[in-house]
Amino acid sequence: METQNLFFFSLCFFLFSLLTGSSHHHHYQLHHGLYGFQPTKLFVFGDSYADTGNTRIKNSSSWKFPYGITFPGKPTGRFSSGRVLTDYIAKSLGLKTPIAYRWTNYEPDHVQYGINFAYGGTGVFKTLLPGPNMTTQIDIFQSLINDGSPIYNTSDLQSSLALVTLSGNDYSAYVAKGGSQTFGTTENGAKPSPISSFFVEIRRDLETFINLVVNQLKTNLERIHGTGVKKVAVAALQPLGCLPGRTIQNSFQQCNDTDNKAATYHNRLLTEAVANLNNGTNDSPFVILDLYDSFISVLQNKSGSVKFETPLKPCCLGISSEYSCGDIDDKGEKLYTVCENPENAFFWDMYHPTQAGWHAAFLALNSPL
Repeated sequence: METQNLFFFSLCFFLFSLLTGSSHHHHYQLHHGLYGFQPTKLFVFGDSYADTGNTRIKNSSSWKFPYGITFPGKPTGRFSSGRVLTDYIAKSLGLKTPIAYRWTNYEPDHVQYGINFAYGGTGVFKTLLPGPNMTTQIDIFQSLINDGSPIYNTSDLQSSLALVTLSGNDYSAYVAKGGSQTFGTTENGAKPSPISSFFVEIRRDLETFINLVVNQLKTNLERIHGTGVKKVAVAALQPLGCLPGRTIQNSFQQCNDTDNKAATYHNRLLTEAVANLNNGTNDSPFVILDLYDSFISVLQNKSGSVKFETPLKPCCLGISSEYSCGDIDDKGEKLYTVCENPENAFFWDMYHPTQAGWHAAFLALNSPL
């Protein structure tokens, strides 16, 4: 997530908890379907949790120091101190990380491991930041395989895996733009007042909007598989209430339960959508990567992997609420602080894990990858 409307985001999910009236965590079956399959290519769609260098936004933090300080020692467009989810999935499959779409010239040695179309800040719908949403990312992919001289043939696609991430940017945009399905616009096109929009529209429309997001995600997954890609792995929503952007309000000591319940509701709908998709096939090509449970397992030191002493506190933090990791003043002076060793921190900035965090979260995944 790259947006920072923290008060509205939290209050939105508080209202959501009133709508659902549920305080327990839903446990859901997630993983099956990739055993025995060894892909030779990886195609990636989504946002900053998977982006390895596509984001072109002016002054994007992912291209500022100290991003990339752990790997490769300089910014590479990853929203982390180093490697991200895409890198670990590729490595687990015995593949090199697929090249970011913006950097490829489509020479065979560039695209032999696949292509990454993920773009930081995006979602299934229009969000607060510019960039191709998931529909557009899939459109670009389809144009590459459907033109007169496609760079991938049917055999390539049948031996490929797609990774899809959706990390909450749609919901941040929904809240920030007024909390209605029309993003804060009334029927006659006028902007409602923030108060009426927030307290009336969100209460009425939030649950519907989460359904719309998951339904659009389901459509996108179906489209990706329809191109000929054999297997599709989609990430569940991470525990939103554990992100430093939320826990900063209690000095990074405790996750916010109401935010996490909203993520759980999204994941429950996603589980149902994926089950529905698999029921219509013979080989269950869709699988969910449960980032919710893997994050929680690591943050609560239950994973058996590396333990983080202050897991909710980010390594790189602006010196005040006005600034973010990587910001500098007109004289080039840092407006942020960085922890002594990023490998001892789970979170890198307000929304993204460090390389060590991603490694631990990936190890904790109950996944056949």
